[in-house]
Amino acid sequence: MNDAELVDYAKTLDCIHCGLCLRTCPTYQLTGNESSSPRGRIALMRAVAEGRLDASEPGYGAELDFCLVCRHCESVCPAGVRFGEMMEHARSALAAAVTAPLSVRFVRWIGFRVALRSRFVLARVHGALRLAQRGGILPVLGRAMGARGQGLASLPEIPPSAERRLLAPFTAATRTRQGTVAVLEGCVMPEMYGRVNRATVSVLTKLGFDVLTTRESTCCGALHAHNGELDQARELARATIEAFEKLSPAGSETAQVVVNSAGCGAHMKELGRLLAQDPLWAQRAQRFSDQVVDFSQFVAPRLPASQRLILEGSGEMLRVAYDDPCHLCHGQGIRAEPRQLLDRIEGVTRVEMRSSESCCGSAGIYAMLRPEESQAVLAPKLEEFAAIGAQCLVTANPGCQMQWQSGLARVNSTAQVVHIAELLDRALQP
Repeated sequence: MNDAELVDYAKTLDCIHCGLCLRTCPTYQLTGNESSSPRGRIALMRAVAEGRLDASEPGYGAELDFCLVCRHCESVCPAGVRFGEMMEHARSALAAAVTAPLSVRFVRWIGFRVALRSRFVLARVHGALRLAQRGGILPVLGRAMGARGQGLASLPEIPPSAERRLLAPFTAATRTRQGTVAVLEGCVMPEMYGRVNRATVSVLTKLGFDVLTTRESTCCGALHAHNGELDQARELARATIEAFEKLSPAGSETAQVVVNSAGCGAHMKELGRLLAQDPLWAQRAQRFSDQVVDFSQFVAPRLPASQRLILEGSGEMLRVAYDDPCHLCHGQGIRAEPRQLLDRIEGVTRVEMRSSESCCGSAGIYAMLRPEESQAVLAPKLEEFAAIGAQCLVTANPGCQMQWQSGLARVNSTAQVVHIAELLDRALQP
Protein backbone atom coordinates (compact mmCIF):
# COMPACT_ATOMS: atom_id res chain seq x y z
CA MET A 1 0.00 0.00 0.00
CA ASN A 2 1.56 3.31 -1.06
CA ASP A 3 1.33 6.56 0.87
CA ALA A 4 -1.55 7.97 -1.18
CA GLU A 5 -3.67 4.88 -0.47
CA LEU A 6 -3.28 5.26 3.29
CA VAL A 7 -5.87 8.05 3.21
CA ASP A 8 -8.67 9.14 0.91
CA TYR A 9 -6.44 11.81 -0.59
CA ALA A 10 -9.00 13.31 -2.97
CA LYS A 11 -11.41 13.96 -0.08
CA THR A 12 -8.71 15.74 1.95
CA LEU A 13 -8.53 18.36 -0.79
CA ASP A 14 -12.17 19.33 -0.12
CA CYS A 15 -11.20 20.99 3.17
CA ILE A 16 -10.92 24.78 2.75
CA HIS A 17 -9.34 25.32 6.19
CA CYS A 18 -12.04 27.79 7.28
CA GLY A 19 -11.90 26.68 10.92
CA LEU A 20 -15.66 26.47 11.51
CA CYS A 21 -15.16 22.90 12.69
CA LEU A 22 -12.94 23.99 15.58
CA ARG A 23 -15.76 25.23 17.82
CA THR A 24 -17.74 22.00 17.35
CA CYS A 25 -14.90 19.49 17.84
CA PRO A 26 -14.92 17.94 21.35
CA THR A 27 -11.24 16.94 21.30
CA TYR A 28 -10.12 20.38 20.12
CA GLN A 29 -12.19 21.92 22.91
CA LEU A 30 -10.37 19.69 25.41
CA THR A 31 -6.83 20.36 24.21
CA GLY A 32 -6.79 23.49 22.05
CA ASN A 33 -4.35 21.66 19.75
CA GLU A 34 -4.81 22.15 16.02
CA SER A 35 -3.85 18.52 15.37
CA SER A 36 -6.78 17.44 17.55
CA SER A 37 -9.31 19.17 15.29
CA PRO A 38 -10.92 17.91 12.06
CA ARG A 39 -8.92 20.46 10.08
CA GLY A 40 -5.72 19.37 11.79
CA ARG A 41 -6.38 15.68 11.27
CA ILE A 42 -7.08 16.28 7.59
CA ALA A 43 -3.74 18.11 7.36
CA LEU A 44 -2.04 15.07 8.93
CA MET A 45 -3.76 12.74 6.45
CA ARG A 46 -2.66 14.91 3.55
CA ALA A 47 0.92 14.94 4.86
CA VAL A 48 0.89 11.13 4.97
CA ALA A 49 -0.49 10.89 1.43
CA GLU A 50 2.14 13.29 0.13
CA GLY A 51 4.99 11.46 1.87
CA ARG A 52 5.78 14.29 4.28
CA LEU A 53 4.75 12.25 7.33
CA ASP A 54 5.34 8.58 8.02
CA ALA A 55 2.10 6.80 8.94
CA SER A 56 4.02 4.81 11.56
CA GLU A 57 4.74 7.99 13.53
CA PRO A 58 3.00 7.53 16.92
CA GLY A 59 1.46 10.99 16.81
CA TYR A 60 -0.49 10.24 13.65
CA GLY A 61 -2.15 7.09 14.99
CA ALA A 62 -2.72 8.76 18.35
CA GLU A 63 -4.69 11.59 16.77
CA LEU A 64 -6.81 9.18 14.73
CA ASP A 65 -7.61 7.24 17.91
CA PHE A 66 -8.32 10.42 19.89
CA CYS A 67 -11.12 11.45 17.50
CA LEU A 68 -14.68 10.49 18.58
CA VAL A 69 -15.92 10.64 14.95
CA CYS A 70 -19.01 12.44 16.19
CA ARG A 71 -19.31 14.14 12.77
CA HIS A 72 -20.42 17.44 14.28
CA CYS A 73 -17.84 19.03 11.98
CA GLU A 74 -19.81 17.76 8.99
CA SER A 75 -22.92 19.67 10.05
CA VAL A 76 -21.09 23.01 10.04
CA CYS A 77 -18.69 22.43 7.13
CA PRO A 78 -19.47 24.78 4.19
CA ALA A 79 -17.44 22.58 1.84
CA GLY A 80 -19.39 19.42 2.62
CA VAL A 81 -16.34 17.45 3.78
CA ARG A 82 -17.30 13.84 4.60
CA PHE A 83 -15.01 13.55 7.60
CA GLY A 84 -16.54 10.33 8.93
CA GLU A 85 -15.78 8.48 5.68
CA MET A 86 -12.22 9.83 5.70
CA MET A 87 -11.67 8.60 9.24
CA GLU A 88 -12.99 5.12 8.45
CA HIS A 89 -10.61 4.85 5.50
CA ALA A 90 -7.61 6.26 7.38
CA ARG A 91 -8.08 4.05 10.43
CA SER A 92 -8.53 0.93 8.32
CA ALA A 93 -5.48 1.68 6.17
CA LEU A 94 -3.36 2.42 9.22
CA ALA A 95 -4.35 -0.89 10.84
CA ALA A 96 -3.29 -2.71 7.67
CA ALA A 97 -0.02 -0.81 7.22
CA VAL A 98 1.25 -0.64 10.80
CA THR A 99 1.41 -3.73 13.02
CA ALA A 100 -0.08 -3.04 16.44
CA PRO A 101 1.30 -4.66 19.63
CA LEU A 102 0.23 -8.27 20.15
CA SER A 103 -1.89 -7.38 23.18
CA VAL A 104 -3.86 -4.80 21.17
CA ARG A 105 -4.37 -7.21 18.29
CA PHE A 106 -5.58 -9.91 20.67
CA VAL A 107 -8.12 -7.63 22.34
CA ARG A 108 -9.41 -6.44 18.97
CA TRP A 109 -9.65 -10.05 17.76
CA ILE A 110 -11.66 -11.03 20.84
CA GLY A 111 -13.94 -8.02 20.58
CA PHE A 112 -14.51 -7.66 16.85
CA ARG A 113 -14.09 -11.20 15.52
CA VAL A 114 -15.49 -13.22 18.40
CA ALA A 115 -17.79 -11.35 20.80
CA LEU A 116 -19.68 -8.98 18.50
CA ARG A 117 -20.36 -11.76 15.98
CA SER A 118 -21.94 -14.19 18.44
CA ARG A 119 -25.10 -13.82 20.51
CA PHE A 120 -23.94 -16.78 22.59
CA VAL A 121 -20.65 -15.08 23.50
CA LEU A 122 -22.31 -11.73 24.12
CA ALA A 123 -24.82 -13.34 26.47
CA ARG A 124 -22.08 -15.18 28.39
CA VAL A 125 -19.93 -12.04 28.69
CA HIS A 126 -22.79 -9.90 29.96
CA GLY A 127 -23.88 -12.66 32.33
CA ALA A 128 -20.36 -12.80 33.79
CA LEU A 129 -20.21 -9.01 34.07
CA ARG A 130 -23.53 -8.99 35.92
CA LEU A 131 -22.21 -11.54 38.42
CA ALA A 132 -19.09 -9.44 38.88
CA GLN A 133 -21.22 -6.34 39.45
CA ARG A 134 -23.52 -8.05 41.93
CA GLY A 135 -20.56 -9.48 43.82
CA GLY A 136 -18.79 -6.13 43.99
CA ILE A 137 -15.86 -7.44 41.96
CA LEU A 138 -16.27 -5.21 38.90
CA PRO A 139 -15.76 -1.85 40.66
CA VAL A 140 -12.70 -3.24 42.45
CA LEU A 141 -11.28 -4.58 39.18
CA GLY A 142 -11.95 -1.28 37.46
CA ARG A 143 -10.15 0.69 40.18
CA ALA A 144 -7.23 -1.73 40.07
CA MET A 145 -6.84 -1.03 36.35
CA GLY A 146 -6.43 2.69 37.04
CA ALA A 147 -7.59 5.25 34.46
CA ARG A 148 -8.25 2.54 31.88
CA GLY A 149 -10.63 0.78 34.24
CA GLN A 150 -12.93 3.72 34.84
CA GLY A 151 -15.24 2.72 32.02
CA LEU A 152 -15.55 -0.79 33.39
CA ALA A 153 -16.12 0.41 36.96
CA SER A 154 -18.87 2.84 35.94
CA LEU A 155 -20.71 0.45 33.63
CA PRO A 156 -24.50 0.76 34.17
CA GLU A 157 -26.19 -2.14 35.91
CA ILE A 158 -26.51 -5.09 33.57
CA PRO A 159 -30.07 -6.46 33.58
CA PRO A 160 -30.88 -10.01 34.74
CA SER A 161 -31.13 -12.76 32.14
CA ALA A 162 -34.93 -12.53 32.04
CA GLU A 163 -34.63 -8.93 30.84
CA ARG A 164 -32.02 -9.91 28.24
CA ARG A 165 -34.30 -12.17 26.25
CA LEU A 166 -34.49 -11.79 22.48
CA LEU A 167 -37.46 -10.50 20.53
CA ALA A 168 -39.99 -12.86 18.99
CA PRO A 169 -39.43 -13.45 15.25
CA PHE A 170 -42.97 -12.16 14.61
CA THR A 171 -45.22 -9.82 16.62
CA ALA A 172 -48.68 -9.05 15.29
CA ALA A 173 -50.20 -5.59 15.07
CA THR A 174 -52.58 -4.77 17.93
CA ARG A 175 -54.60 -2.27 15.90
CA THR A 176 -55.96 -2.22 12.36
CA ARG A 177 -53.09 -3.54 10.29
CA GLN A 178 -51.18 -0.88 8.33
CA GLY A 179 -48.34 -3.02 7.04
CA THR A 180 -45.21 -4.94 8.01
CA VAL A 181 -41.83 -3.69 9.20
CA ALA A 182 -38.61 -5.33 10.29
CA VAL A 183 -36.66 -4.29 13.38
CA LEU A 184 -32.92 -4.48 13.97
CA GLU A 185 -32.34 -6.26 17.27
CA GLY A 186 -28.64 -5.37 17.42
CA CYS A 187 -25.71 -6.86 19.28
CA VAL A 188 -25.34 -4.95 22.56
CA MET A 189 -28.93 -3.66 22.67
CA PRO A 190 -30.56 -6.97 23.74
CA GLU A 191 -27.98 -7.42 26.50
CA MET A 192 -28.12 -3.91 27.95
CA TYR A 193 -31.47 -2.54 26.78
CA GLY A 194 -33.78 -5.38 25.88
CA ARG A 195 -36.59 -3.26 27.29
CA VAL A 196 -35.90 -0.62 24.61
CA ASN A 197 -36.27 -3.22 21.87
CA ARG A 198 -39.53 -4.43 23.41
CA ALA A 199 -40.81 -0.85 23.71
CA THR A 200 -39.90 -0.27 20.06
CA VAL A 201 -41.90 -3.30 18.94
CA SER A 202 -44.79 -2.35 21.23
CA VAL A 203 -45.07 1.15 19.72
CA LEU A 204 -44.96 -0.21 16.17
CA THR A 205 -47.66 -2.80 16.85
CA LYS A 206 -49.86 -0.16 18.51
CA LEU A 207 -49.58 1.82 15.29
CA GLY A 208 -50.87 -1.17 13.34
CA PHE A 209 -47.68 -2.80 12.06
CA ASP A 210 -46.71 -6.45 12.15
CA VAL A 211 -43.08 -6.61 13.28
CA LEU A 212 -40.43 -9.06 12.06
CA THR A 213 -36.93 -9.62 13.36
CA THR A 214 -34.10 -11.96 12.43
CA ARG A 215 -31.85 -14.21 14.51
CA GLU A 216 -29.42 -14.70 11.59
CA SER A 217 -27.69 -11.34 12.05
CA THR A 218 -26.04 -10.21 15.27
CA CYS A 219 -23.92 -7.13 14.55
CA CYS A 220 -24.45 -4.78 11.60
CA GLY A 221 -20.74 -3.87 11.53
CA ALA A 222 -21.03 -0.24 12.64
CA LEU A 223 -18.50 -0.62 15.46
CA HIS A 224 -16.10 -2.36 13.08
CA ALA A 225 -16.35 0.37 10.45
CA HIS A 226 -15.82 3.13 13.00
CA ASN A 227 -12.74 1.42 14.44
CA GLY A 228 -10.72 0.62 11.34
CA GLU A 229 -12.04 -2.88 10.60
CA LEU A 230 -13.58 -2.15 7.20
CA ASP A 231 -13.08 -5.65 5.77
CA GLN A 232 -15.00 -7.13 8.70
CA ALA A 233 -17.60 -4.37 8.40
CA ARG A 234 -18.20 -5.41 4.79
CA GLU A 235 -18.55 -9.07 5.81
CA LEU A 236 -21.14 -8.18 8.42
CA ALA A 237 -22.91 -5.83 6.02
CA ARG A 238 -23.43 -8.69 3.56
CA ALA A 239 -24.68 -10.96 6.36
CA THR A 240 -27.07 -8.28 7.60
CA ILE A 241 -28.49 -7.59 4.15
CA GLU A 242 -28.98 -11.29 3.46
CA ALA A 243 -30.65 -11.89 6.82
CA PHE A 244 -33.22 -9.13 6.31
CA GLU A 245 -33.84 -10.08 2.70
CA LYS A 246 -34.95 -13.52 3.92
CA LEU A 247 -37.72 -11.93 5.98
CA SER A 248 -39.58 -10.96 2.78
CA PRO A 249 -41.06 -13.74 0.62
CA ALA A 250 -39.75 -13.93 -2.93
CA GLY A 251 -41.39 -11.37 -5.16
CA SER A 252 -42.80 -9.33 -2.29
CA GLU A 253 -41.83 -5.80 -1.38
CA THR A 254 -38.98 -5.63 1.14
CA ALA A 255 -40.17 -4.43 4.55
CA GLN A 256 -38.69 -1.23 5.88
CA VAL A 257 -36.05 -1.82 8.55
CA VAL A 258 -36.72 0.28 11.66
CA VAL A 259 -33.61 0.99 13.75
CA ASN A 260 -33.66 2.36 17.30
CA SER A 261 -29.87 2.77 17.53
CA ALA A 262 -28.60 5.97 15.91
CA GLY A 263 -25.11 4.61 15.27
CA CYS A 264 -26.37 1.43 13.64
CA GLY A 265 -28.94 3.33 11.61
CA ALA A 266 -26.40 5.79 10.24
CA HIS A 267 -24.09 2.94 9.27
CA MET A 268 -26.81 0.84 7.66
CA LYS A 269 -28.00 3.79 5.60
CA GLU A 270 -24.49 3.93 4.12
CA LEU A 271 -24.04 0.26 3.21
CA GLY A 272 -24.57 1.21 -0.43
CA ARG A 273 -21.39 3.30 -0.21
CA LEU A 274 -19.52 0.66 1.83
CA LEU A 275 -20.14 -2.03 -0.81
CA ALA A 276 -20.16 0.25 -3.86
CA GLN A 277 -17.04 -1.43 -5.29
CA ASP A 278 -18.46 -4.95 -4.94
CA PRO A 279 -20.25 -5.78 -8.23
CA LEU A 280 -22.18 -8.65 -6.64
CA TRP A 281 -23.49 -6.60 -3.73
CA ALA A 282 -23.55 -2.92 -4.73
CA GLN A 283 -27.15 -2.84 -5.92
CA ARG A 284 -28.43 -5.08 -3.12
CA ALA A 285 -26.67 -2.93 -0.55
CA GLN A 286 -28.12 0.30 -1.93
CA ARG A 287 -31.60 -1.21 -2.12
CA PHE A 288 -31.28 -2.32 1.50
CA SER A 289 -29.94 1.05 2.67
CA ASP A 290 -32.91 2.76 1.06
CA GLN A 291 -35.21 0.68 3.29
CA VAL A 292 -33.51 1.61 6.57
CA VAL A 293 -35.35 4.19 8.67
CA ASP A 294 -34.80 5.53 12.18
CA PHE A 295 -37.46 4.78 14.79
CA SER A 296 -38.58 8.39 15.29
CA GLN A 297 -38.35 9.06 11.55
CA PHE A 298 -40.77 6.19 10.97
CA VAL A 299 -43.18 6.87 13.84
CA ALA A 300 -43.58 10.66 13.68
CA PRO A 301 -45.42 10.87 10.32
CA ARG A 302 -47.51 7.76 11.06
CA LEU A 303 -48.86 8.75 14.44
CA PRO A 304 -52.45 9.89 13.83
CA ALA A 305 -53.17 13.51 14.72
CA SER A 306 -56.14 12.31 16.78
CA GLN A 307 -54.00 9.92 18.81
CA ARG A 308 -53.56 11.06 22.41
CA LEU A 309 -50.28 10.42 24.17
CA ILE A 310 -50.67 10.66 27.93
CA LEU A 311 -47.92 10.10 30.46
CA GLU A 312 -49.64 9.20 33.70
CA GLY A 313 -47.92 9.08 37.05
CA SER A 314 -47.35 11.51 39.89
CA GLY A 315 -49.69 14.13 38.47
CA GLU A 316 -46.83 16.58 38.00
CA MET A 317 -45.36 17.59 34.64
CA LEU A 318 -42.19 15.64 33.85
CA ARG A 319 -39.42 17.97 32.65
CA VAL A 320 -37.43 16.16 29.99
CA ALA A 321 -34.36 17.15 27.99
CA TYR A 322 -33.66 15.51 24.65
CA ASP A 323 -29.99 14.97 23.79
CA ASP A 324 -29.34 14.43 20.08
CA PRO A 325 -27.22 11.34 19.38
CA CYS A 326 -24.42 12.43 17.05
CA HIS A 327 -25.16 9.77 14.45
CA LEU A 328 -28.81 10.80 14.39
CA CYS A 329 -28.45 14.58 13.99
CA HIS A 330 -25.08 14.77 12.20
CA GLY A 331 -25.03 11.35 10.58
CA GLN A 332 -28.68 11.15 9.47
CA GLY A 333 -29.86 14.75 9.68
CA ILE A 334 -32.75 13.80 11.99
CA ARG A 335 -33.52 16.48 14.54
CA ALA A 336 -37.18 17.49 14.34
CA GLU A 337 -38.97 14.13 14.59
CA PRO A 338 -37.91 13.15 18.14
CA ARG A 339 -38.87 16.61 19.41
CA GLN A 340 -42.21 16.48 17.61
CA LEU A 341 -43.00 13.19 19.32
CA LEU A 342 -41.98 14.40 22.77
CA ASP A 343 -44.01 17.59 22.38
CA ARG A 344 -47.13 15.53 21.73
CA ILE A 345 -46.97 13.72 25.07
CA GLU A 346 -49.36 15.13 27.66
CA GLY A 347 -47.68 15.31 31.04
CA VAL A 348 -44.26 16.15 29.57
CA THR A 349 -42.53 19.51 29.33
CA ARG A 350 -39.52 19.49 27.03
CA VAL A 351 -36.65 21.81 27.94
CA GLU A 352 -34.02 22.39 25.29
CA MET A 353 -30.31 21.96 25.94
CA ARG A 354 -28.02 24.41 24.12
CA SER A 355 -25.43 21.63 23.84
CA SER A 356 -27.87 18.98 22.63
CA GLU A 357 -25.96 18.43 19.37
CA SER A 358 -22.56 18.24 21.06
CA CYS A 359 -21.11 14.78 21.61
CA CYS A 360 -21.70 13.17 25.00
CA GLY A 361 -18.41 11.26 24.77
CA SER A 362 -19.85 7.79 24.25
CA ALA A 363 -18.79 7.28 20.62
CA GLY A 364 -19.27 3.51 20.41
CA ILE A 365 -16.49 1.87 22.43
CA TYR A 366 -14.62 5.16 22.99
CA ALA A 367 -16.03 5.51 26.51
CA MET A 368 -14.54 2.13 27.43
CA LEU A 369 -11.19 2.66 25.72
CA ARG A 370 -10.64 6.30 26.76
CA PRO A 371 -12.79 6.86 29.86
CA GLU A 372 -11.00 9.99 31.07
CA GLU A 373 -11.42 11.88 27.80
CA SER A 374 -14.94 10.53 27.41
CA GLN A 375 -15.96 11.80 30.85
CA ALA A 376 -14.32 15.16 30.19
CA VAL A 377 -16.44 15.55 27.05
CA LEU A 378 -19.62 14.75 29.00
CA ALA A 379 -18.83 17.00 31.99
CA PRO A 380 -20.16 20.32 30.58
CA LYS A 381 -23.33 18.61 29.37
CA LEU A 382 -23.93 17.22 32.86
CA GLU A 383 -23.59 20.74 34.26
CA GLU A 384 -26.07 22.15 31.75
CA PHE A 385 -28.52 19.32 32.41
CA ALA A 386 -28.44 20.11 36.13
CA ALA A 387 -28.84 23.84 35.46
CA ILE A 388 -32.02 23.49 33.38
CA GLY A 389 -33.70 21.42 36.08
CA ALA A 390 -34.71 18.48 33.91
CA GLN A 391 -35.82 15.28 35.62
CA CYS A 392 -35.36 12.96 32.67
CA LEU A 393 -32.83 12.68 29.85
CA VAL A 394 -34.20 11.25 26.61
CA THR A 395 -31.92 9.85 23.94
CA ALA A 396 -32.12 7.52 20.94
CA ASN A 397 -28.93 5.48 21.04
CA PRO A 398 -27.74 2.77 23.45
CA GLY A 399 -24.20 4.10 23.78
CA CYS A 400 -25.51 7.55 24.70
CA GLN A 401 -27.94 5.98 27.15
CA MET A 402 -25.10 4.13 28.88
CA GLN A 403 -22.93 7.26 28.93
CA TRP A 404 -25.63 9.43 30.50
CA GLN A 405 -26.57 6.77 33.05
CA SER A 406 -22.95 6.44 34.15
CA GLY A 407 -22.38 10.19 34.17
CA LEU A 408 -25.48 11.04 36.18
CA ALA A 409 -24.65 8.27 38.66
CA ARG A 410 -21.18 9.77 39.18
CA VAL A 411 -22.68 13.13 40.17
CA ASN A 412 -25.34 11.45 42.34
CA SER A 413 -28.22 12.68 40.21
CA THR A 414 -31.62 11.00 40.58
CA ALA A 415 -32.66 11.89 37.03
CA GLN A 416 -33.76 8.98 34.89
CA VAL A 417 -32.39 8.20 31.43
CA VAL A 418 -34.73 6.68 28.86
CA HIS A 419 -34.84 5.91 25.17
CA ILE A 420 -37.54 7.81 23.30
CA ALA A 421 -39.22 4.48 22.44
CA GLU A 422 -39.69 3.76 26.15
CA LEU A 423 -41.36 7.09 26.82
CA LEU A 424 -43.62 6.75 23.78
CA ASP A 425 -44.63 3.23 24.74
CA ARG A 426 -45.67 4.42 28.19
CA ALA A 427 -47.64 7.31 26.70
CA LEU A 428 -49.26 5.55 23.76
CA GLN A 429 -52.56 4.20 24.99
CA PRO A 430 -53.53 0.65 23.99
